Amino acid sequence: MAVGRNIAAPLLFLNLVMYFIVLGFASWCVNRYINAQTAHPSMGGNGATGFFLTFSMLAAVVGIVSKFAGGHHIRSWRTDTLAEAGSSSLIAWALTALAFGFACKHINIGSWRGWRLRILEAFIIILTFTQLLYVMLLHAGVISSRYGPGYRDADYGIRGPADEPGPKAGTAVAGTRV
Repeated sequence: MAVGRNIAAPLLFLNLVMYFIVLGFASWCVNRYINAQTAHPSMGGNGATGFFLTFSMLAAVVGIVSKFAGGHHIRSWRTDTLAEAGSSSLIAWALTALAFGFACKHINIGSWRGWRLRILEAFIIILTFTQLLYVMLLHAGVISSRYGPGYRDADYGIRGPADEPGPKAGTAVAGTRV
């Protein structure tokens, strides 16, 4: 079994659980924010709160969906499933990194922030780095086949014109018309 697969599988599960937690906290905070209940003891916020919550929810939803593709890839662990898992996890990481930037701005602006917003900030910061590690583990097969399926498999995508499947010889009956 590949080294990358042994490390990527638990990290996939950890990130999936963390993305669900982020989705729960961000959804609760967005509900309070929409209802203009920012004075709630566990809410608070500042000018960056709306953007931070929006991108946190978006990153969480895309991250959850990418973990389903990643689970399929880890189960089959082939080169053709790597493209699906790798691209969706890279998009999830990019959105998480964007939410990370808003989390940093949210912390930098200051003012009073409730415990749910602070937990959401912490989870987004942690997820940014664990998702990056997960993306790197998925693509570790590029370095060596020991770490997983790579892009340099000998038989992947290399077919000549003579290798194309065509009609089988001897199946047609000469002189008949259909």
